[in-house]
Amino acid sequence: MRTAYSVETVRAAERALMARLPEGALMQRAAAGLAAACAGLLGRVSGSRVVLLVGSGDNGGDALYAGARLARRGAGVTAVLLAPERTHAGGLAALRRAGGRTVTADRGEEAIARARLVVDGIVGIGGKGGLRPDAARLAEAVARSGAAVVAVDLPSGVDADTGEVRGAALRADLTVTFGAYKPGLLVDPAREYAGVVRFVGIGIEPPPADAVLQALQHADVARLLPTPQAESDKYRRGVVGIAAGSARYPGAAVLAVSGALRGGAGAVRYVGPAGDAVLARFPETLVSDAGPAKAGRVQAWVTGPGAGDDAATVAEVLAADVPVLLDADGLRLADRDTVRGRTAPTLMTPHAGEAAALLGVRREEVEAARLGAVRELAARYRATVLLKGSTTLVAGPGGGPVRVNPTGTPWLATAGSGDVLSGLAGSLLAAGLDPLDAGSAAAYLHGLAGRFAAQGAPVGAHDVAARIPEAWRNVRG
Repeated sequence: MRTAYSVETVRAAERALMARLPEGALMQRAAAGLAAACAGLLGRVSGSRVVLLVGSGDNGGDALYAGARLARRGAGVTAVLLAPERTHAGGLAALRRAGGRTVTADRGEEAIARARLVVDGIVGIGGKGGLRPDAARLAEAVARSGAAVVAVDLPSGVDADTGEVRGAALRADLTVTFGAYKPGLLVDPAREYAGVVRFVGIGIEPPPADAVLQALQHADVARLLPTPQAESDKYRRGVVGIAAGSARYPGAAVLAVSGALRGGAGAVRYVGPAGDAVLARFPETLVSDAGPAKAGRVQAWVTGPGAGDDAATVAEVLAADVPVLLDADGLRLADRDTVRGRTAPTLMTPHAGEAAALLGVRREEVEAARLGAVRELAARYRATVLLKGSTTLVAGPGGGPVRVNPTGTPWLATAGSGDVLSGLAGSLLAAGLDPLDAGSAAAYLHGLAGRFAAQGAPVGAHDVAARIPEAWRNVRG
């Protein structure tokens, strides 16, 4: 599992380690890892032109020491000093001893135009509010140059704690981060600026309990997935109820059922007006027209996909004393106080537009501050919230680390894909997973299935559903 920590936690861990090490040792470790990453990107170091964008903080020092290492290997290294009077003295001396040269910011664009590689050491993890004008001008020059860009710890101009980008920022091809992941490297929009992220261990050890973000990996998801035992039958494995679809949107019901059938529960009950369409596609479904309360035993319900204005069915599902997943129209139709008052768990799965409507803000505000939005929704509704999108996040109602999903593909942005996800997550709820784990595992499998289905080309939601078993097998190894 990848874990990300707040700036405050990372700095506390750095201070604790520095107190036990010789002065400057931690920066040398970081510089060595940074220089190795730059050399790997360059391929041939000797003769390459490298430009360092150097601010006043430790990131600038890391860049200068790394630049000195590259200069000793034959690279032509130029440091653009944005704050000459506050430049890291030791790093600057090391660069000059190695044959590197320096220029002021007003001559930076000229150096950048000739560079093959630019190292971004402008702002550290404490930076807020975007780049200042001089730095923004250099960032624009970097974008025009076509040079490869390596960011030191975090791209300058993005918020390390939130993943927000509130002004001009520098886009990297590779970000070399030290000691611990920062939330901004894993959450959009900042994640988009980071490029490929390479972790370099330098010996700091933040307490695991202080993590603010978690990204599950294959092994983590494999441990969560239900496995039938010799004595299992379809009821012991869990039954998920799907109350979805309408005369206008029968396909939503079909797609939710398609995800549910591949999600680990032993059986799927369907309730709603799309029973004929569901049975035509999936004859193994247990179809009922008696309403959720009389449909038979279930261990979890999914409601909302394609429901139209059927508030009565949503309310009936919410009254059940089992876990409930709310998606699509169900998010709009559910009474907030009813959701907050439930004793059984609730998992909500909005996309950014639906989350914005629930929060009473513009969609752009949710997309710009995804981490804050998912936490706020979880707190308001006292529910687990899975916020879909370019970065899918899952937050529990009681705080704690937010889960960020590392799988997926932009091709998943297609009609019905969310219905498949809701059925898959509902099935995992019925199989016994708690909402945080069910949402996280479902998002992970759904993202993998999307990758397998797309392979660089457009796909339909039904294609994604069909590849869930392959994703499941891939995770299980």
